[in-house]
Amino acid sequence: MWTPPSPEFLSRVSHEFARRHLILSEGCIGGVERLVAAERANDSAIFNIGVRLRRPVRPRHAAPETIAAAIDRAYAGAAGAVGIAADSDVPSVVVEGSGNVETDLDAAVREAERDLLNTQGKAPAVRLVDLVLFEALLRGASDVHMQPIRERTLVRYRLDGALRTVRELPGSLASSVVSRIKVMARLDVAERRSPQDGRATVTVGGSAGASGGQAGRRVDLRISILPSTYGERVVLRLLDPTRSPHLLNFSALGMPPEVERRYLAQVSRTSGIVLSTGPTGSGKTTTLYTTLAWLSTTNAGGQTRGCELNMMTVEDPVEYDLSTGGKAGLSVSQTQVDPKKGVTFVTGLKHILRQDPDVIMVGEVRDEETARIAVQASLTGHLVLSTLHTNDAASAVARLLDLGVEPFLVSSSLSAVLAQRLVRTRHAPCAGAGCPECVGTGFKGRTGVFELLVLDGAIREMVCRRDSALDIKAAAQRAGMVTLREAGEHLALSGATTREEVGRVIDALDEVET
Repeated sequence: MWTPPSPEFLSRVSHEFARRHLILSEGCIGGVERLVAAERANDSAIFNIGVRLRRPVRPRHAAPETIAAAIDRAYAGAAGAVGIAADSDVPSVVVEGSGNVETDLDAAVREAERDLLNTQGKAPAVRLVDLVLFEALLRGASDVHMQPIRERTLVRYRLDGALRTVRELPGSLASSVVSRIKVMARLDVAERRSPQDGRATVTVGGSAGASGGQAGRRVDLRISILPSTYGERVVLRLLDPTRSPHLLNFSALGMPPEVERRYLAQVSRTSGIVLSTGPTGSGKTTTLYTTLAWLSTTNAGGQTRGCELNMMTVEDPVEYDLSTGGKAGLSVSQTQVDPKKGVTFVTGLKHILRQDPDVIMVGEVRDEETARIAVQASLTGHLVLSTLHTNDAASAVARLLDLGVEPFLVSSSLSAVLAQRLVRTRHAPCAGAGCPECVGTGFKGRTGVFELLVLDGAIREMVCRRDSALDIKAAAQRAGMVTLREAGEHLALSGATTREEVGRVIDALDEVET
């Protein structure tokens, strides 16, 4: 058993620095700080600790894995040592902002390159990661990529669905930046050869908080780390509640009034399945969250006046906490898929059905068993909302049949399929010419493009006969369905976007040419 670290060490040496250099105090004895360090620990780091503590230090060596575990235990037990909540499953970190992010980021890179123990405030690598996250949030990025290549690391933001390189970091900073992110998510800093996934919550504050509208913002991070040829590659998914979709209405999503009217008529039913389809990142979950919000506020599925709806979800992951929206949030119970604890879409859905639900949202129909349970739930008096990965609305029918669900069950249970895409919209201030605010792209923000297939009697008969998706789509078009391509062209003609953008997002091969 090691002697506990001295209080001075825990208060003056950051968790991130201790973890990066794998150095921990074993207490102060006779005025000398006893340290335990990995054999590869930098001599200058040990020296700087002595300078910071203003006393001589005496190190000994131990296994890196043992030191890393001891560091985490020591700082977890020190209240507020680095702003990480020790009593929570998801670490929480305060991210300090800046009034001039560009200038301060350049300064933070220069300071971090020196790789010295910071004597005031946060360590350089911590400050650098703070500013990268802060800038990403200011720009409205959905993801941050840190990709190491030869002698440098690219920092990329996914803005309006498109990935753009915003800066380059010296290769010497890669290790310290990745270590900081691992500490934030409580991942293994010493492990560099295996992929790791984690989560964290950051609270955005700092000097720019008040003026920039960022103070007090809590943002969830989904963190993925993958070894590559030149180091570890990091992707952070930013789930920002301030852009929480349940605060929006359908027109804000870009849904045309006629499509909205027909869609709401289907989700107002007390039973049946309504699917949202499209590739990853096409806004399917946003639409379903907005649907849950509409059902909650209008009680459209209630059978009697004044009754309430029991709405439950099983998701992977839970992207937004619906209970925090609006004045009092939504009365929706959300369940996170966790295979390690035996919670899958199948098991989650089975347990939800025992909770007397009115409305069920299943994050995705991935396999035959999930599809069958969803169908049975809809046939026994539940409204089921879910997503599928198909190119268009008609293909969702074929997908359910491919999963092994009998045609008569699909015909009886499926109410409607909403296919969708997200296209970038022109940046009005620069008239699409490109400017610093839109990062030279000419686009700012995105809007939805929708295709709604409602199953009427004729289409249900086609489903029972196993007619092809092409035949079903053609029949729906004859009945008045507007395809994704047609909806996209209408947006381009209105000037909201461009034909090139529509062509980029909606592949011509996805459409039936008539």
